[in-house]
Amino acid sequence: MDALQLTPPLVRMFEYRPLISSSFGNLKPASIAVNNAIGLERSCGGWRFCCDAVPTSFLQPFKAATSICSAIHGKGCHETSTGGKSTNIVWHDCPVGKPQREKLIQQKGCVIWITGLSGSGKSTLACALSQGLHARRKLTYILDGDNIRHGLNSDLSFEPEDRAENIRRIGEVASLFADAGIICIASLISPFRKDRDACRALLAEGDFIEVFLDVPLNVCEARDPKGLYKLSRAGKIQGFTGIDDPYEEPLNSEIVLQYKEGICSSPNDMAERVISYLEERGHLQA
Repeated sequence: MDALQLTPPLVRMFEYRPLISSSFGNLKPASIAVNNAIGLERSCGGWRFCCDAVPTSFLQPFKAATSICSAIHGKGCHETSTGGKSTNIVWHDCPVGKPQREKLIQQKGCVIWITGLSGSGKSTLACALSQGLHARRKLTYILDGDNIRHGLNSDLSFEPEDRAENIRRIGEVASLFADAGIICIASLISPFRKDRDACRALLAEGDFIEVFLDVPLNVCEARDPKGLYKLSRAGKIQGFTGIDDPYEEPLNSEIVLQYKEGICSSPNDMAERVISYLEERGHLQA
């Protein structure tokens, strides 16, 4: 029987399949569990060990290569797991991680989560904050609640379950931006504490910065920039936050921007307050 041939590929496709290279002859396909256990990885050149651990013989290929692979990646790196409805999935690490990306762009990735009633000024603050950081040569990206519903979350309604899923998805995307070293600004009502706390739990301590725009309902309704309060009062919108659906104010926000006695700070002033917070905590340098 021929020896195992594992030629390094030019391009890797990061996935696992229950199949062994054709150089094994007439052997039957192996199980997913075996492939995961030995670290086999699909590529344009056939199956290989994920970290170039090459066995020297067919009789004992798995033990030797797996030992090398485990030494590189750590014990259990190829064990399958389950995430939600996904089964038999394996996390694949890369030597280039968040610290390396942060050093490259000279900033620390984080999520600035702006919450408040409709009309409180969340989107306006998000843009002012992005402009202020951009002027300091810092890389940002805004995840605006309405904008995301034009694409990624266009399949979701405003029913309670879909609203929770909307926030969950945005939280996951925001955490990916933060992991990339980007300062991600998420701007959405996110009315329930448990949903906001679930997003916070996705990030390391200090990387989730909740900004509460504490503007009273009567002020937001007087502004009514999208005409939604008027539609809600007319009964044309059901379940509108602040009218016939609750808004749970944050209890321990990192930053509270308050509307006081008819006085509201300008968007730029509020943005500078957030930027000062980031500077004090070292987010604007690697």
